[in-house]
Amino acid sequence: MDGGHTLQSTAGFGELLRIRRERIGLTQQVLADHATLSVRAIRDMESGRVQRPRQETVRLLADALRLDGRSRTVFEAAARRQVLEGEPRDEPAAPPVARGAIVGREAETDALTEALAVDGDRLVTVAGLGGVGKTRLVLEVARRLHLTARWSVRWTDWACRPGMGPERRTDLVRTSGTHPTLLVLDGADAGIDPALLDELFQRCPGLRVLITARVAQPLPGGQVIPLAPLPTPGPELDHDPAALAEVGAVRLLLSHLRRLRPGYRLEPEEAPAVAALCRQLDGLPGALELAAGWSTVLAPCQLVARLADGPFHLGPPPAGSGGRGGLGEALDAALDRLTLGQRDLLERLAAEPGDWSGEDAVELSGRPLQESLAAVHELLASGLIRSVPARDGVRFTVLNLCRRLFGAAGAYPVLATAS
Repeated sequence: MDGGHTLQSTAGFGELLRIRRERIGLTQQVLADHATLSVRAIRDMESGRVQRPRQETVRLLADALRLDGRSRTVFEAAARRQVLEGEPRDEPAAPPVARGAIVGREAETDALTEALAVDGDRLVTVAGLGGVGKTRLVLEVARRLHLTARWSVRWTDWACRPGMGPERRTDLVRTSGTHPTLLVLDGADAGIDPALLDELFQRCPGLRVLITARVAQPLPGGQVIPLAPLPTPGPELDHDPAALAEVGAVRLLLSHLRRLRPGYRLEPEEAPAVAALCRQLDGLPGALELAAGWSTVLAPCQLVARLADGPFHLGPPPAGSGGRGGLGEALDAALDRLTLGQRDLLERLAAEPGDWSGEDAVELSGRPLQESLAAVHELLASGLIRSVPARDGVRFTVLNLCRRLFGAAGAYPVLATAS
């Protein structure tokens, strides 16, 4: 598919301008200086207040952004389309309203938005462990596309309402047509009929489909984005509250603590416990939310001590959990979906200290190269392992929760949680 042609019918000029500017690390002021424009002009264009950018302005911006070839063509086409679409039209359908803030997912939000609006992907699946925040991420992407690029959003809770009968398909085609529309199929763990997607794509040229699932279904032409837990702090940051507060998992935990305990501040004496709590729970957003729910009766150091006795016994608090299950349910479901070979490799890797490479996994498994690397790929997609920063290539580590599970109770137990 021609990504440039796709963009001409989907991305708003202001959003494209912002994405291109941020991609090369320019502030609005620096871009304004390079393009010999005012910073207010840049701000107004990115916010959508300027509906008819002058051709000369677009040329100056393209030069300042160092765009050429296809990228420049797409950029200029987006500006021309904005002029043509300046007349009033029906208000696009909005996504559901989020019930909580999203923290620490800025990079993932930008990447997924760009995949849909700039790169022209029509079918994307966000996969990962239950509680990793797939739905909240997709909701943020849908909100951004609706507000900045004026896409319509059709949201379906696929877990509760799987399938799409003739009436729903006809309604989608009628309301979408050629207009940019994002169809979200949230919780599609049971799978989706590829023939349905083919029909929708043929009848709705402006349609994009975004799926969330714990395990990605192989779909023709689809892109899969595995969503990892939030970054956790290393022990070297335990006594540096300011540095800790910049780490994704800590940022999220602190946001929960401040809502439940107004005025809460991360003091130096409590920083090590907060850091340890994030590491014990692997930066898993759902687990951090559950732990924070107990913060009104347990301090972070007490929570760490409680988790030392077994994280799977820390269930949701009596109130305020929003129906979320205990910590073990997501891992239990993920383990059930593994083959015996994948489970065996995971248990072997969990017994190894530190991180490891794909080659290490091949050697440890004793199985053929392709089979071993495919198992590592599946473990990563399921969220049971995560990649870690490394200078010598791609390396991984098993979730601490998995290590605790295997070490304390043997392989593949049934995980019980307190209610």
